[in-house]
Amino acid sequence: MRIRLATRAELPALQDIERAAGAPFRDLGMPEIADDEPPALDTLERYRRAGRCWVAVDERGLPAAYLLAEPVDGALHIEQVSVHPRAARRGVGRALLAHAAGRAREEGLTALTLTTFTDVPWNAPYYARLGFRHLPEADLTPGLRAIRATEAAHGLDRWPRVCMRAPL
Repeated sequence: MRIRLATRAELPALQDIERAAGAPFRDLGMPEIADDEPPALDTLERYRRAGRCWVAVDERGLPAAYLLAEPVDGALHIEQVSVHPRAARRGVGRALLAHAAGRAREEGLTALTLTTFTDVPWNAPYYARLGFRHLPEADLTPGLRAIRATEAAHGLDRWPRVCMRAPL
């Protein structure tokens, strides 16, 4: 898989990836997550224009996964990373995160951060294997507190969530 910035024409495909990647949440008793709408095209375009919407493309040059990120309090915050099930378990998510880490280092950022579900095997346990560590509530930066508040307002706290950080 090759990683590059997304093109504007690919943004609808990213929504399709998000829908497919969300489907397994249904099997965990999280149908609201499975049915959640993907980021809107204007949101994806905002990340794309900022140079923070990367895709992993297959041998045909078609997106199989994507990652959205933005700087938050001196770190690059991973807003979303989604891998289509047909590309799962091949290191694609890991490669996208490594790419984001490289970009963050180039920009002088000190870490990657993200928020995720604690009890979903491909969420917090996966990120822990990649070197992310749980951030206690007292260690959350103002930006991470704002992100968590927004998530709570959207009902994501119905299931246990955590902020995680990987130093660069």
